[in-house]
Amino acid sequence: MSFDLEIRAADWRAHLATTHAALPGLVPVIKGNGYGLGRQRLAREAGALGLETIAAGTYEEADELLGAFTGDVQVLTPWRPFSRRVADARVVHTLGRLEDIPALAAQLPGARVLVEIETSMARHGFDRHRLTEAARAIAEAGLVVEGFAMHLPMTGGNLDEARMWCAVLATSALETTTVFCSHLTGPQLEQLRTERPQLTIRPRVGTSLWLGRLDAFSVRATVMDVHTIQRGERIGYRQGRVPRAGHVLVIAGGTSHGIGLEAPRAVTGVAGRSKAAAKGGLAAAGLALSPFTIDGKLRWFVEPPHMQASMVLLPEGATVPAVGDTVPAQVRYTIASFDTIREA
Repeated sequence: MSFDLEIRAADWRAHLATTHAALPGLVPVIKGNGYGLGRQRLAREAGALGLETIAAGTYEEADELLGAFTGDVQVLTPWRPFSRRVADARVVHTLGRLEDIPALAAQLPGARVLVEIETSMARHGFDRHRLTEAARAIAEAGLVVEGFAMHLPMTGGNLDEARMWCAVLATSALETTTVFCSHLTGPQLEQLRTERPQLTIRPRVGTSLWLGRLDAFSVRATVMDVHTIQRGERIGYRQGRVPRAGHVLVIAGGTSHGIGLEAPRAVTGVAGRSKAAAKGGLAAAGLALSPFTIDGKLRWFVEPPHMQASMVLLPEGATVPAVGDTVPAQVRYTIASFDTIREA
């Protein structure tokens, strides 16, 4: 069984270096499945770039990354009394509720923290009316405030909101002036630095750093078996009828690899809604395109993918791969898992 990723390492690392150079103060985000590449691999790459801080999503991830990275590890998820206890002094916690301040101070005296801002995301943090109060309460509790966290939406028009928050911080008379922010472009970051020179603006970046050179990645799936089938034959777990004659290919790669899994998508505009409606109609008819390209085309699943393999219909007339051949696959890297990751 082999569902594999090959990385053109020189091209990928050149992109990492270019991004690092273009974004002063960069804090790489390393969370979830490590963007398909693995968290520890990314932690090692961050170290190779000479970076002194990374950001993990959860305390469980932070605990793991402390062993792969020698610098500081910020935790993006705000601390709660029930969070996993990670007492390493290199961990930088995030606080977003007043009631958590004394609890963290009691559990980890002198802990280093970031103050989460409640942006228009409305996910975590303090609103602008309580931000100064929170920062002072944290300092009075004996915790070390190392900056503010500003997590912005992914809509692209974030500069005005970032300006507003920077204005609040610049006029708050707080000693801490470092702001860690997300989803701002390089030019937007430079504009903020020009407008607010008293603040230190540091970007936290995940997707565009690690997945910014997708052309350097190649996903290949191995053909495990090939069967000749006739129209109307019943096959698979669900014994559905095959709609046309040809071949069924059993290909490495199933739900455990992220194949066939899908997150809800934001749909906007007439074209987007039309595509979603058409896709929903096909799904209602039991038809779904696989991510596997065979003889130049994406091919249809015979049935929903299995845990470690997929059954794909190849119609008569198409070139049939042999057992052991590999075929390219399209993946969503943030949910993908590979049997092997190789560097070329």
